[in-house]
Formats: sequence, C-alpha cells, structure tokens
Amino acid sequence: MSHRTLAALAATALLAAGCGTTTTGSVASGGGSRSQLLLVSSETVMQQSLQYYNEQNNEARSDGTLITSGPEYNRVRNVMQRLVPQVGAFRPDAAKWPWQLVLINEDTVNAHVMAGGKITFYTGLIRKLKLTDDEIAAVMGHEMAHALREHSREKMSQSAAGDLAVSIGGALLGLGSGATQLASMGKQLALDLPFSRSMESEADLYGLELAARAGYDPRAAITLWQKMAQQGGGSGPGFMSTHPSSGDRIAALQQAVPRVMPLYEAARSGKR
Repeated sequence: MSHRTLAALAATALLAAGCGTTTTGSVASGGGSRSQLLLVSSETVMQQSLQYYNEQNNEARSDGTLITSGPEYNRVRNVMQRLVPQVGAFRPDAAKWPWQLVLINEDTVNAHVMAGGKITFYTGLIRKLKLTDDEIAAVMGHEMAHALREHSREKMSQSAAGDLAVSIGGALLGLGSGATQLASMGKQLALDLPFSRSMESEADLYGLELAARAGYDPRAAITLWQKMAQQGGGSGPGFMSTHPSSGDRIAALQQAVPRVMPLYEAARSGKR
C-alpha cells in the first residue's frame, strides 16, 4: 500500500472519529440532533475565544465605547439572565458556564458570541431596530445557541478537514498548485459557505426554543427579521452569503413557531 493511500485512509479515520454532537435536539427543528465534525478541542477554541473577547473589550474600553452598567445594559443583561437557566434543556453543563455580556456603544446592527458564552451586543442593533424585549430575546437566544452548539469549534474543524482533503486530493491526483488552489476555492463555495448558512439556520431554531422556554414570545423572531430586512441585513444573494436571506429565515421561523408555542404558553402560565 502506498504512502498516499495510507495518508488518505488515516485522514478518513480521523474525520470519522471526530464526529459527534454537542447538544440534544431542538423542538423547533423537529427534535433531531445533527452530527457535527469536532476535530478541534473545546479547550483550544475556548482559549482563542477568551483572548479575542478580552482584546475586543480592552479596545472598546480604551475608546470609551464599552458599556457594562446602566439602564440599557441592564435591560439586555436581564434578558440573558432569563435565558441562561434554559440552556440545560440542551446541555446541562452549559448552565455552569460563566456567561458574560458586554454592550458596545456603536451604530453597528450586530451581536455575536464567543465560545463558552461570551456575548457582545451593539447599541446600534437595539436603537436602530427599536427592539422589544422579546426581539432582544430572539437575538440573545440565537447567539447563545451558537455557543451551545459550539459552532466556532465545528467551523474550525470543518475548515481543517476541508484543507486536509484538498491537500491529500491534490497529492493523490498529482495536481499542481494552481489546480489545488482552484479546488480549494470550489471547496469554499460548495462546503464552507453553505455550512455557515446551516449553522445560522440552526441557531435560529435553537434560539427560538430558548426564548420560548424563558417566557419570551417566539413570534418576535419573525418581527426581528422583518426589521432586519428593512435595514438590508441578510438580504444579499443567498448563494454567496454565509447567512441565509431574511426571507428564508422568516419562512423557516414561521414554520417552527407553532412547535415552540406550547413551551412559551407553559412558561407564561408558570406550569413548566
């Protein structure tokens, strides 16, 4: 057996061994739990995420844009604190994570999360879209879902696996560097970007359930994305975007809302 064949078999075994899932399934997505490629360790991703989070906060602090107190910050934090106890429905260990929130005073219509529950909101998102608490919960649930599903770890693992496959494929086929580069570009369009859209859609559904379990109206996720569409967010060509279009998101959420309404109604009535 040639060295190339052995390398290919070893790579295949590595990919197979790296498959698993980080959470249980979501009611909003039908209850199934998708298998994930998890080659990169949680510790590695956590360390890198914490480093970026600290750098971001230090920069914002030096610019005078970091908000860690006050009415606007407290409003967003209160939403997060209501959602955190619900994460155990997907993975019990996440309830013990050191969930953190910072608010950055910028016009950016955005929010993001780092591995381990380090959440960043921008004031532009709240102010420009005039978000209700239910809509803030939709955003918060979405970001928390990314952390619960360890999408950063999964994306890093997939990128590493894709690069490995392109490298091995080029060697096995005797491709030159130019052909291998074209193959890598094709891999990005065919694999990386749709996978990112898949993660965004998954976070929408998991986040929808988190918000409902916390007693926030899941229908607010629809009005959120209607507002985002009016701002131009997520409205670009779906094929070349790492995010689904607003229209696709709204349609998927409209289909999923009836599945989580009983959770919302139970939370509101105090029966759950």
